[in-house]
Amino acid sequence: MIRRVILIIMDGCGVGAAPDAAQYGDFGVNEPNTLAHLAEAVGGLHLPNLQRLGLGNILSLKGVPPVSQPLAAFGNMQERSAGKDTVTGHWEMMGVITEQPFPTYPQGFPPEVIEPFERAIGTKILGNIPASGTEIIKRLGEEHLRTGYPIVYTSADSVFQIAAHEEVIPLERLYEMCRIAREILKPPHHVQRVIARPFVGTDASSFRRTENRRDFPLPPPYNLIDQLAAAGRKVYGIGVIGQVFAERGFAYSVRTGNNAEHLQATLEAMEQPADFIFANFEDFDMLYGHRNDPQGFAKALEAFDAGLEQVLRHMRSDDLLILTADHGNDPTTPSTDHSREYVPLLCYSPALKGGVDLNTRSTFADLAATIADIFGLEPKWGEGSFYGWMR
Repeated sequence: MIRRVILIIMDGCGVGAAPDAAQYGDFGVNEPNTLAHLAEAVGGLHLPNLQRLGLGNILSLKGVPPVSQPLAAFGNMQERSAGKDTVTGHWEMMGVITEQPFPTYPQGFPPEVIEPFERAIGTKILGNIPASGTEIIKRLGEEHLRTGYPIVYTSADSVFQIAAHEEVIPLERLYEMCRIAREILKPPHHVQRVIARPFVGTDASSFRRTENRRDFPLPPPYNLIDQLAAAGRKVYGIGVIGQVFAERGFAYSVRTGNNAEHLQATLEAMEQPADFIFANFEDFDMLYGHRNDPQGFAKALEAFDAGLEQVLRHMRSDDLLILTADHGNDPTTPSTDHSREYVPLLCYSPALKGGVDLNTRSTFADLAATIADIFGLEPKWGEGSFYGWMR
């Protein structure tokens, strides 16, 4: 019997273009396969722990061949929601299917958004364009230092991002600006996330974003986390997870800032009375996928694999470890945006059968159904639980 579930999201680690990828702009030279293309680009990956779990049994991956007896059950999942972003992917894992995409702004935000925002914060803004976060602070950071005006920008995702130097606009003031934007951004301009993007440095050559990012998403509909909390189960959120779910239903939530911190927090949570540990490891996506850096992406994966050894060593006999992703972010395509991909699915427990082929799940929400099933709750989500497949 499983008594605890540890769900780790390898943010951005897709395993091949989904059938509807072209609808999201992912086709032709942009057709993604994050892990396979990455492995080819760096001459092969060395991921011994993921290999023995069965990652190479999910897809052809240079340096990570399939094994004859994987420790984990393995498969992949296709997203059903309309979107290819972090919040949509995580919400679907917890049972929420987003039928209509959230609004995006390829031409920047309209006056009916920007004008009330400027009035409310008492200052003008810079930017109001789609841009890479690292590039826009190089481009507008020095003007921001001179004027004190916050930099507003967006991306291919449904986001309203505010960048500010920590010595020009203190963090609490930046967070307050984000809360103001969150109140203004109502339908039809209900962007999925408002994000604080603080940075430091003295000029364009030295500006760098800090780990004091904070997300202000729309509150999610009722989901598995609410169901678990109502049943008295202790849910621990690590990394961006708490913010993605508006901090609702968590017994404990910590906003760690990078993969090393997420690992340490996961290991610490495994020593606590948690029933469900939900962790997001976002360095793959944030630091390397969005910057088209396959070498950095590969090194981060290999560091993650080394850390995974510690997680496996700390597991109890009645633990279930689930590894998956929320979308792709192929660093080898011309695009720097998320990609619409299948995501890997690895499920390991000393108490369950390994080597079971879970096939392709038709929705991420099958995770919610499976976790509800494990805890004896009515599976309200997805197409069905795969817990019985592994018993």
